Amino acid sequence: QVQLVESGGGLVQPGGSLRLSCAASGGVFSSYDMGWYRQALGKQRDLVAAISSGGTTTYGYSVKGRFTISRDNAKNTVYLQMNSLKPEDTAVYYCMVGKYWGQGTQVTVSS
Repeated sequence: QVQLVESGGGLVQPGGSLRLSCAASGGVFSSYDMGWYRQALGKQRDLVAAISSGGTTTYGYSVKGRFTISRDNAKNTVYLQMNSLKPEDTAVYYCMVGKYWGQGTQVTVSS
């Protein structure tokens, strides 16, 4: 059974940093695209960042220059380093690996 487990969310002050992790198990994922999406209250789920199996990255406009996505295929893990966090980054963040989704982790940016 494929399972994605997210971690690293929490409460942080504006300007702070968090690092999200998503570890996949139960399969082979080296050829899968990986990504992070987020959904704030009252809003649709939007792409935050994505990384292909070859390492090509894509970022949403609002996070470009502040967030960095990376992957470690040996650990079946995708990461999202979030710097210079803003209140508008507050959302539930979901990891995606191929067709699979993580359970979501809450990120709250507030003073």
